[in-house]
Amino acid sequence: MAAAAGSGCRGHRFRAGAAPPPWRAPGAPPPPPPPPPLAGWRARDRECAPPGQRGAGAGVEAAAGPKETLRLLEGSVVHREGALLALNKPPGLPILGRPGDLSLDALLPALRQRLGLPAELHVVKAPAREYSGLVLLSSCYHTTKKLQQFFTDARWRGQYPATYRAITVGVPAEVEGEISTGLSWQQQGDRAMVVPVPAPGRRSLARKDVKSTLTRYRVLGAAAGCALLQLQPRTAFPEQLQVHLTQLLCPALGDHRHSSRVGRVLGVPFFLTPESAPARTQVLDEELLSRLRLSPRQLHHLPLHIHLQELVLPEGPLCAPPPPYFLHTLRCLGLPEHQEPTPPFCSLPPH
Repeated sequence: MAAAAGSGCRGHRFRAGAAPPPWRAPGAPPPPPPPPPLAGWRARDRECAPPGQRGAGAGVEAAAGPKETLRLLEGSVVHREGALLALNKPPGLPILGRPGDLSLDALLPALRQRLGLPAELHVVKAPAREYSGLVLLSSCYHTTKKLQQFFTDARWRGQYPATYRAITVGVPAEVEGEISTGLSWQQQGDRAMVVPVPAPGRRSLARKDVKSTLTRYRVLGAAAGCALLQLQPRTAFPEQLQVHLTQLLCPALGDHRHSSRVGRVLGVPFFLTPESAPARTQVLDEELLSRLRLSPRQLHHLPLHIHLQELVLPEGPLCAPPPPYFLHTLRCLGLPEHQEPTPPFCSLPPH
């Protein structure tokens, strides 16, 4: 069953009688209410963050470096049982990186020591760098392989073990549906971009130049020309969710790579080809900026509002609440923070 959209989602759910999630210690005071507009989105988000997450709200750019990021990860544990460990990753932190780069993989040995774990940690499943949300880790090689095979088998059976939440600029024409298109990498100047290929040929698919992709979506709420969406990808391709949302003419809030592909004339959205719409900072109208209490100069600080909220494991669903900036945006727009769990598109049988 899908998790609640807002702060009603409190980490692991399949373990009865579990201790309170570590991002707020028992008896700790609730986070303060949103303050008035400050110098920038990141500063405001740091002030709004609950204990253990200050500085992580708008991504690891707000952190001082590896030590601060490690502290944030240690405070973001949402599940720990047996060989499994789950974190609630801030946006902006890559899973892998080049030697010397700040990445989750580079921090795992130190995180293992901080948490007192006896064995090396392995990444089972994680969202992309720009996304926030669940990172599933394992300290057992066999458990890692078993779960990775479980997720692969689920996709082959046409099931959807991962559920994301996204805030979009624009509201889809249909309440629910599927986005299905080919995706491929295309060189644009000195940058490689993911572009849609609406009708890929058999040869390009066979050569793996193009991959067929599919995402199911459901509108959970709409207000102020924006929407809260549930997204369940059946396939995995870099930036798939961002590109699929532009196909709906509803780019994700904070998408500074693909949102330029959706243009507007007299308020009516239309799709622009990637060649004619190079990546740039997302443009928002004055009314939306006012609701978000942002100035145009602060827009490049606006993080991507896509969050991996739930993973279905053989034992049941595992979930993590959206980060503080995501909840703040929901409040600003009048979108639902607390929501009854939405029936999933496709339930997973016991494994």
